[in-house]
Amino acid sequence: MTSTKRIEESLRESIISRPDMILDDKDLMQALISANERAMGGNIVDLRGIAMERLETRLDRLEDTHRSVIAAAYENLAGTNQIHRAVLRMLDPLEFEPFLKDLGGEVAQILRVDRIRLVLETAQDGNDTVVDRLGEVLTVAAPGFADRFVSEGRSAPVRTVTLRQVERGDPRIYGEDGSWIRSEACLKLDFGPGRLPGLLVMGSEDPHQFTPQQGTDLLAFFAGVFERAMRRWLG
Repeated sequence: MTSTKRIEESLRESIISRPDMILDDKDLMQALISANERAMGGNIVDLRGIAMERLETRLDRLEDTHRSVIAAAYENLAGTNQIHRAVLRMLDPLEFEPFLKDLGGEVAQILRVDRIRLVLETAQDGNDTVVDRLGEVLTVAAPGFADRFVSEGRSAPVRTVTLRQVERGDPRIYGEDGSWIRSEACLKLDFGPGRLPGLLVMGSEDPHQFTPQQGTDLLAFFAGVFERAMRRWLG
């Protein structure tokens, strides 16, 4: 009995000296509130208890929202750093062919996409040795191809960045690799007055990497930098 009483007194003194231990413990506070309700009996409505329950529910929702906002901020920061690294790597080459090879290699790896393809519209016919050498990254198409490809035949205006999921990638863009492409980002390129537009397509095996619900600001920035870099090489 003496030992039990001494333990109880010790616990009592600890609580009195540090009441925040109780107040900060959600489960303990809930147990105390439940005990208080039982002590009052079933014929008494504890409006304060009801109000506290509602406040707890609202607090839980606020905490969930807070966590979601923080997670989104970290994700956005990571995406920004990723785009910046890709841009810096893209600007390193001083010649056109290394520029495009890096685009399909290290730049694609930094962006964590499985394939990157550049489509240049041209009104000229005939074979181009540069296209032959860089066929894994570069392809040419007739004027109007970019708009038709992005809009999928619809008359809606084409945005700078279009994100979508696909059943398979278009073989005109990806060749045989298109069979396992499940989502893509289409970046329409403006190379300036007097020049036909282009299209930069990023393909991914992951169907959730590019979806219409995602933001496009970072990819629009990447497209703007790519356009300006390409103008150095276009005659």
